[in-house]
Amino acid sequence: MGDNELGAFLRARREAVTPADAGLPGGPRRRTPGLRRAELATLAGVSVEYLTRLEQGRDRHPSAEILAALADALGLSADERVHLHRLVKAMTGGTCQGGAPPPDRAVRPTVRALLDRLDPAPALVADRLGEILACTAGYERLAGPAGLLEARPANLTRFVFTDARARGVFPDWERVAGELAAGLRAAASLGDHRAALLAGELAVAAGSGFSARFEAAAALPRRTGVERWSHPLAGELLLAYESLDIPGTDEHRLIVYLPADDAASAALGLLAGTAAPAAVGGPQGAS
Repeated sequence: MGDNELGAFLRARREAVTPADAGLPGGPRRRTPGLRRAELATLAGVSVEYLTRLEQGRDRHPSAEILAALADALGLSADERVHLHRLVKAMTGGTCQGGAPPPDRAVRPTVRALLDRLDPAPALVADRLGEILACTAGYERLAGPAGLLEARPANLTRFVFTDARARGVFPDWERVAGELAAGLRAAASLGDHRAALLAGELAVAAGSGFSARFEAAAALPRRTGVERWSHPLAGELLLAYESLDIPGTDEHRLIVYLPADDAASAALGLLAGTAAPAAVGGPQGAS
């Protein structure tokens, strides 16, 4: 990771937007993935020279108006727009780059009580490094037999990249790994010392399997979606998840899994020894 995270983010997002996404003709023999600089500059109403300076890190003080124009042209999500502004603050000294306080691992009693109410659904509280701070018994039944909770403290990011069992647990390992690398990159790019240390550890432990994804990360991880798990007892499960910020914390998130189809509903009910929970979206689930 270099010292030009704003430029790296802008370039990565530019290269991820196709001309068709931006309402432009594709044209033959395009050597640049995504949009050309000139195309993005035109869409955002800035000069190519200025956009080049931003991407190369020679200008680190874009105005709010220019950031908004670039965000509109790139079609950034609300989370990506916030991240863009935070990158500018981090590069200009608006956020602390060193001497950070100890990590906040405390989970409020009310949040723990909420987890109790969510049980038997698999649910957890995690920080932005993937460290699991608390979870329901339902999550223990889901993740425990796979070995995900063996380490202390348990860390989903470290498990996915360094434990040989992870590819069996997550049939869509490539996508899961990309999401986790993107989340860690986002934290490290904002000056999170712990995230940078974990990234360095994983670059050594996992090699290019991690570092290539970390360096190439362009988008923020998704807050909601569907994930496939392969459980040693219940078989393959299709689970929908929602990720919600917990206010008053160091970016802790509550992540809740729900069955996405009838098969997953029956399997979770079997694991819990209770009646099967209803699948998301009714009988048809997520399909």
